[in-house]
Amino acid sequence: MKKIFFLAVLVCATAMNAQQLDFGAKAGVNFANLTGDDVDDIDGRTSFHVGLVSEFNLSERFAIQPEVLYSSQGAEDEDITWKLDYVSIPIMAKFFVTEGFSLHAGPYLAFNVVSEVESEGISVDLADETESVDFGAALGLGYELPMGLFFQGRYAMGLSDISSEGDAKNGVFQLSVGFMF
Repeated sequence: MKKIFFLAVLVCATAMNAQQLDFGAKAGVNFANLTGDDVDDIDGRTSFHVGLVSEFNLSERFAIQPEVLYSSQGAEDEDITWKLDYVSIPIMAKFFVTEGFSLHAGPYLAFNVVSEVESEGISVDLADETESVDFGAALGLGYELPMGLFFQGRYAMGLSDISSEGDAKNGVFQLSVGFMF
């Protein structure tokens, strides 16, 4: 039994040494909107996201990329702005198609930190009417230069309603630039 345990530890340690863990930071622009049956004729909100990224390379062609992002989302309609900001945790499976170019997909979990509507300089807190957690899926692509500078484009689609009062979900297209250390 001791030999099997020792062999398992040795195999795991060897595998861990063969894998690479990288860290980085990224920021970019969000083109966010609300989708669903209860959302009609509203415009998107242009805002931002910023956060930390890690990449755990499991093989030469596959990696897991967990992130922690502050993502400012919502929508606009004439002179009304819905501000929905989240701390988002996407876990992306990343497939390297060619050197530097990758496709990524995975789930995200987001925690609402700002929920308000603003009109003519007056803000109203909507925390009681907004769900505190958002869940969804994301799909995107990226390109990383050998020096660590990377560019990503992603669409994140909310799968849960932002409010218990109706059918409205987050949707956000993100363009990012970042650097892996």
